[in-house]
Amino acid sequence: MLIQALAFYLFAIILVASAGMVIAARNPVHSVLFLILGFFNSAGLFVLLGAEFVGMILVIVYVGAVAVLFLFVVMMLDISFSDLRKGAMQYVPVGLLIACVLFAELFLVYGAWSFVPGVEQNIAVATADFEGVSNAEVIGRVLYTDYFLPFQLAGLVLFVAMIGAIVLTLRVRPGVRKQIVSEQQKRKREDVLEVVKVTSGTGV
Repeated sequence: MLIQALAFYLFAIILVASAGMVIAARNPVHSVLFLILGFFNSAGLFVLLGAEFVGMILVIVYVGAVAVLFLFVVMMLDISFSDLRKGAMQYVPVGLLIACVLFAELFLVYGAWSFVPGVEQNIAVATADFEGVSNAEVIGRVLYTDYFLPFQLAGLVLFVAMIGAIVLTLRVRPGVRKQIVSEQQKRKREDVLEVVKVTSGTGV
């Protein structure tokens, strides 16, 4: 238990520090790197809670795709961040007001939190069949049995969105050399190779 408590405090402290640096860092690339660090520590906290599947998805999806995409977008776009920061201080009072409202809402929600009577018995009955089974296996059983059709439809929607993005960004430009597989397969050695005999002491 001591090791788990130390790991929890370590992950939590690094997560809070990295979240603060995401906002405080002047360089946007550094902000994205701190965001990736925060995702890794969040995944570690989920593993400590026994939700290893959620931690794995957090690393694969957010770190492997979203955060890296943010990093490439920030590095590739020529954005003048100094110009964006001009006049930002005038929005600080509005931001503080919104933050206070959000904190008040969170305080009211968690302050009035209560469990329904008998919820522990219902949870025990619902999870009785999955004792001794890993978290990922339980999610897989539910996902590919009860929610198989919505899962496949969601994949189809994402597939259509990917094809649409490719079609919208595809540009036909003249003078671009394209690969023709049939021409490459029909090519003979005589078409691309020329043997030249050069005597010693002379050039080509």
